[in-house]
Amino acid sequence: MSSTLRPATTNEAVTKRPGRWLALSVLVLAVLLVAVDATVLGLATPYISEDLKPSGTQLLWIGDVYSFVIAGLLVSMGSLGDRIGRKRILLIGATAFGAISVLNAYATTPEMLIVARALLGVAGATLMPATLALIRNLFHDPRERSLAIGIWGATASAGTAVGPIVGGFLLEHFWWGSVFLINLPVMAVLVLVGIRLLPESRNPSPGPWDLASVLLSLVGMIGIVYAVKEAAAGGLTWITLATGVLGAGALYGFVRRQLTLPAPLLDMRLFRSRGFSGAVLADLLTILGLSGLVFFLSQFLQLVQGRGPFEAGLAELPAAIGAVVAGLIAGRTARRFSVRAVVCGGLAAIGLALAALTVIDATTGYPLLGAALLVVGVGAGFSFTVTSDVILSSVPKEQAGAASAVSETAYELGAALGIAVLGSIVTGVYRDFTGPAGTPAAAHESLGGAVEAAGAMPAGPAQAMLEAARASFTDGLALAAGAGAAVLLAAAVAAWYLLRGQRLDTVH
Repeated sequence: MSSTLRPATTNEAVTKRPGRWLALSVLVLAVLLVAVDATVLGLATPYISEDLKPSGTQLLWIGDVYSFVIAGLLVSMGSLGDRIGRKRILLIGATAFGAISVLNAYATTPEMLIVARALLGVAGATLMPATLALIRNLFHDPRERSLAIGIWGATASAGTAVGPIVGGFLLEHFWWGSVFLINLPVMAVLVLVGIRLLPESRNPSPGPWDLASVLLSLVGMIGIVYAVKEAAAGGLTWITLATGVLGAGALYGFVRRQLTLPAPLLDMRLFRSRGFSGAVLADLLTILGLSGLVFFLSQFLQLVQGRGPFEAGLAELPAAIGAVVAGLIAGRTARRFSVRAVVCGGLAAIGLALAALTVIDATTGYPLLGAALLVVGVGAGFSFTVTSDVILSSVPKEQAGAASAVSETAYELGAALGIAVLGSIVTGVYRDFTGPAGTPAAAHESLGGAVEAAGAMPAGPAQAMLEAARASFTDGLALAAGAGAAVLLAAAVAAWYLLRGQRLDTVH
């Protein structure tokens, strides 16, 4: 076994740092904020469109550039934290996140908002790897660390549920920029309390931060994510293909370079651990299978079933509740049974819940939807918490930032692939609906476009068009749920093999 994957020492296992639980409360503030911030923009998009009047392409960039930049910089920022100190990079990132949020809130042109969102992505890329890496260094006792990671994951789940509710309230009472200003008080508390409570930790002999590796990672991830999203939205073009090839080439160059550097940005030997690789793959496939459903389910609840934004947010609450409860008991459950039993059971549960959603239609009652979402949440809470624990415990604490960044990058890449692949299924099925004579072309682009177009049509044809559009959208959603179920069940099988013999108490 490589020395990179050495077991924890006895001293590390028994040392308990005073104030560690208070410090954890500071770290979860950052996680909560990133999770909320990821969900509120979708609600604000109609208001931004009305105020700033962006083009269709600009609107896509406003929505996507944040995730592009985060995906491209996570590994680099995680590695930078290992080098200059995780506390330092977290506090710098949190301060920048708050300041750039003001720039987002008061943007006056689409171009200004796109730049502000990109800068927010740079700051956001420092937060998630740093919080998870600091947990690795705060909690040396494996059982305490499992609970801490459970709380960390539960907070992220709670944030995705709180985001639409808080965002809906703010948008009803204030202007769209208010959804960005909620970042300020949270970041102020994080910085002021974090200065006192968080311990500094870093790799004692990190080597230089390789700028060429940073650029290769950035170009590679942005190229791949952009190509996948563009191919799904507009088909395969020469520009999309060239961007994808450029991204793949840059990632290949990144891997080759890491294997030759004496102090690499990302130690590729981490992937020699079957547990580490299995956990990363499980995370990527889980998000891939889930993200398309999450992306389109809120549209189904609002545009097909006629729920308001606030009611739709509440309807999705069972998933967050299930994830919170499961996350808090996941570590204990994995020790009682086994890592692979809990992860595979969680993934299989999500797969079966998605399979149940293949029978939905416009008249499907909430009991089926609510139960499926609860099972999805419970499965995700168990699997994500345990895989995060496996990833952190599979590496020495000096490399916790880089390992955390790999985990977060798998999440971002899985989300991009999921929305692109499963989203293309939904939109492909939807666009083929047959509407009455006079149905405008915009109605075939999106269900939102059909609802808007119906307002300019006579009542009879408008109703017929909406019924056909909603039925087609629901058919596409059901098909995407089936594809997601297949991905999750395949992930469960892969995890059963890759996580064989993996335990949380010791490092393998």
